[in-house]
Amino acid sequence: MVTEGEFYPVIPDTLSVTSAAQTLSKVEGDALQLACEVSRQTSQHTHLSVGWYLRSPNQSAPPQDLVTLSRDFVLRAGGPYKQRFNTGDIRLDKTSSATYKLTIYRLQPADQGLVYCEAAEWIQDQDRSWHAMTRKQSEKTTIKVQPTDRDFSIQVNTERRAYTAGETLELRCAVDAQNIQDRYFSLSWVFSSSPVAVVGPSAVPVLSGDYVEREAAGQMTVRKESPSVHLLKLQWLRPEDTGKYICRVTERERTPTGDFVDRSKRSRNVQISVQPLRSNITVSLSSNSSEVPEGDPIQLTCSVRSAMEKASSLSVLWQWTDRQGAAPPQDLATVDRDGTVRPGTLYQERSGYGEIRLERVRADTVTLSVYSALPSDEGQYKCVVTEWVQSPDQTWEKIGEKSAVNSVNIKAVESSFFVSASSRTPSVTYGDSFDLQCIVKPRYNRRVPVTVTWHFQPSDEAGGRGEFRELVTLSREGTLQWGEQLLGLGTRASIDKSPTNSNFRLSVNRAGRRDAGTYQCTAQLWRRNYDNTWTKVTNRTSNLLGINVLKPASKLRLHKTNQSLWFVEDSRVRVNCSITSQTSPESQHTVLWYAQKNEEPGDTPELLLKINHNSAFEYGAYAEEERLNSRVQSERLSPRLYGLTLHRAETSDSGTYYCMVEEWLLDPDGAWYQLSQDSSGFTQVVVRRPEIRLQVEEAESNVTVKEAGSIRLGCSIPSQSSKDSRFSVSWYVVRAGGDEEEEEEEEGKGDPECVFSIGHDAVFGNGNCSPAEGSGPDSRLKFERTTFDLYTLTIQKARPSDAGNYYCHVEEWLLNPRNAWYRLATNNSGVTIINVLEQVSSLQSVVCSNDSLFYFVFFYPFPIFGILLIAVLLVRYKARSSSKNQEGKNGAPLLWIKEPHINYSPTCLEPPALSLHPGSVE
Repeated sequence: MVTEGEFYPVIPDTLSVTSAAQTLSKVEGDALQLACEVSRQTSQHTHLSVGWYLRSPNQSAPPQDLVTLSRDFVLRAGGPYKQRFNTGDIRLDKTSSATYKLTIYRLQPADQGLVYCEAAEWIQDQDRSWHAMTRKQSEKTTIKVQPTDRDFSIQVNTERRAYTAGETLELRCAVDAQNIQDRYFSLSWVFSSSPVAVVGPSAVPVLSGDYVEREAAGQMTVRKESPSVHLLKLQWLRPEDTGKYICRVTERERTPTGDFVDRSKRSRNVQISVQPLRSNITVSLSSNSSEVPEGDPIQLTCSVRSAMEKASSLSVLWQWTDRQGAAPPQDLATVDRDGTVRPGTLYQERSGYGEIRLERVRADTVTLSVYSALPSDEGQYKCVVTEWVQSPDQTWEKIGEKSAVNSVNIKAVESSFFVSASSRTPSVTYGDSFDLQCIVKPRYNRRVPVTVTWHFQPSDEAGGRGEFRELVTLSREGTLQWGEQLLGLGTRASIDKSPTNSNFRLSVNRAGRRDAGTYQCTAQLWRRNYDNTWTKVTNRTSNLLGINVLKPASKLRLHKTNQSLWFVEDSRVRVNCSITSQTSPESQHTVLWYAQKNEEPGDTPELLLKINHNSAFEYGAYAEEERLNSRVQSERLSPRLYGLTLHRAETSDSGTYYCMVEEWLLDPDGAWYQLSQDSSGFTQVVVRRPEIRLQVEEAESNVTVKEAGSIRLGCSIPSQSSKDSRFSVSWYVVRAGGDEEEEEEEEGKGDPECVFSIGHDAVFGNGNCSPAEGSGPDSRLKFERTTFDLYTLTIQKARPSDAGNYYCHVEEWLLNPRNAWYRLATNNSGVTIINVLEQVSSLQSVVCSNDSLFYFVFFYPFPIFGILLIAVLLVRYKARSSSKNQEGKNGAPLLWIKEPHINYSPTCLEPPALSLHPGSVE
């Protein structure tokens, strides 16, 4: 409350409430999220209250309170929304310093309307009452909620309804429903009133009958392609699969009463017919020319058309007969179902030289090439095609055979010739040698020279770019010229020719990765003219010859014995990785160490560190996470032995360790390549804390001391777990009381009381108890550590209340490798019974025990008695003087005296005067 003479400065209105106006259309059950920015720029201590409100579309009813955050930071929901707020369907979250987010899960039709945010800034008066300085609203967001339609429809679709045996049938059942993601549907496929499969809401199919075996053999698939589409796929259809297929869908819905209601619908029948398998292939045979010059190749193309390209496989047999038909047909070559080419017996030699080449260019097209055609090659060529079908039991069945015939005429051409490339070793190992032969036919004499050029295309693995480049040329004069594709091959390759100039051989020694690829030779036929000039008659290019250069077979083996190692914390852990065999003495190794903690069985091993074959060293993610960089060490103990060392092992280092070794070799081109890899056995490492050997003296004793004497309590530790152990020592007492307390103590009901405590860090009172008697100059407690294993506590000025049963409690502490103290073990000593004898009360003891009484009895009486003695002596001295004066007057002593008349002095200190009357003495 503001008193007279006090005033407050005017606080500017800086409150800002912002929420973008928008129109949102939602479906019942959807979620809604809105954000409101509330900020202020005042320097005064003010509070904010933020709330979200809903106004009905007609705006006639007052707005409803959705959820509010009060100025006291209390979150409340409006009356109609309290239940939804308690279940978490309505939330208000402060996502940043100025952002307040409203979230409504599972929208209802009653939630539609205008939603806005309202904030107020509050300030507290001096009487501690709060006042709203300003209140602002954001722009309104229009929310429309469309009620969901609970009905659904079903439709089964298929591409066609007529199939041939061996084809694939796909049926799709589409469920059309609103908000299908939040609804629970189960679907069942039925064939001719027999169940096929049932797919529940979890999309896990349950098959029936022999469909279980068909699904296991990969001939059937039942899956949920999307929330609304289910697929039934039958592969390798059978004639018995003919029939009606339907799809039945059941929705399970929970009513407001908690009961479940099932609603089912079925699709229309889909009639599927499966016809038996019949061969319907057509075969045609064509040639490159009806008249082929001698020496030119004969090329025949056998084309097959079939309506079962995917379900069948073809084998092709090529046959030849002479034009007169006198000799029986001879088999040229055969192409099996899997594409394997097998030359005939009579043409095997020619095929080895590359004169006969069979190639399947496509699945339905096979070409036959007869190079360097001879007059004896003239005749009729026949292509016999057999169609095969593989049954579900993986056996092949012949279902038909068709053939086609074509006649070929040979025209002798003197200048024609043929070039082919061949190799007996199309695959070699790194470091081995291989030969390539370029065969030129027909065989010409030396007067008809030939220039042969080898071209090379590297494979993708060897860094090929897709074009052929000249490798080496052997000229007609017999000189060699290496091309751009040298790459060190000149020192490892050689070329020579046969005396008949029909075989030009290229030999490559110590093959490497870069030698792998496709080779091709080109032959040019030259003729010397009459003027000694040369004229190129023709040239021919050989077939493509692929050479694979394979890595050598790996002999890498590692020691795979599993073992378990046990270590004490702070020890050095050593794990070895032993290579028992390797491919080559020049092999280099990349060693990867992996570690896996033993917390979860499914944990993936993580890389600890890696040493490359070039001795490069790097840590893995596991070493970074576990902070092992400063404690882990890997070294090569011998050419085949590697060691992993963990210094100052911790209990967290326990786990499974193993190594992965990669073997690297140097290829002939000087490049390193990885040959293989292998892993070692597993080493189970268990790091434990030191063995508990803590012992505390357990001997019991009974000690009696006098009151005001000293009580000496000892705590001896004869054995400890480690030489680096530290101890926290505390003394406890169970007090000795009266008869009732003694009975309780005998029954074990007495509670120990802390007497003294010292922690492992040598701080008093830092143990596990708080002493009742504090420390200080006036403390009766005296602590000593006379030896490394003996602690002593002395209680001075013993009191009767100090009697009781004393024992010490010892805690053993160790420093782990991360310099953190932890308690290893605890133990208690034996009980020491302390009895305190009380002193008997006497006058001397009472007087001496009280200082005031002592001074009153022995000090104050002496001066008082002295004063009294002086006063008595003074009175007697005055009395003697008076008697002497009386004797002098009469000359004789007074024999008798009459009773004098006594006059009292005003004070009792003055002596009374005696008056003698005349005639009183006779």
